[in-house]
Amino acid sequence: MIKMQVIGNLGKDCVVNTVNGKNVINFTIAHTEKFKDSQGNSQERTTWVDCAYWTDRTSLSPYLTRGKQVFVEGTPEVRSFTRQDGTSGASLSLRVREVQLLGGKEGATPAVPGSYAQSQAPATGRNTGGGVPSDIGEAVDDLPF
Repeated sequence: MIKMQVIGNLGKDCVVNTVNGKNVINFTIAHTEKFKDSQGNSQERTTWVDCAYWTDRTSLSPYLTRGKQVFVEGTPEVRSFTRQDGTSGASLSLRVREVQLLGGKEGATPAVPGSYAQSQAPATGRNTGGGVPSDIGEAVDDLPF
């Protein structure tokens, strides 16, 4: 099995579809890599990944909006196609098994912490003490170590 992990920002709001009675959440992630070329000039290269998340947990879809930063993991697929001008092209797609919300647009507050995996229930985050401290500076007594 080949596994691919991507951290990036959503290019547009997700779309929920039903195919043969099964729900699929489709979205696109942009991952931008910064590097220096052979002359030492700073360069950027953006890779777009089309994602298909086959799941009944469509309640995640309102949080998959343009600009949100996410982590996705799944199986990659490369699709070849012919453009209208006759040239060939390829696209990278990912059959998603896990989605984790990482952040969002500047000034936005995170709506749902944790991850959603197809084979398990949504994670509740790292704080296993049963709640979130009301003050950031408040000490948490229930440390897992």
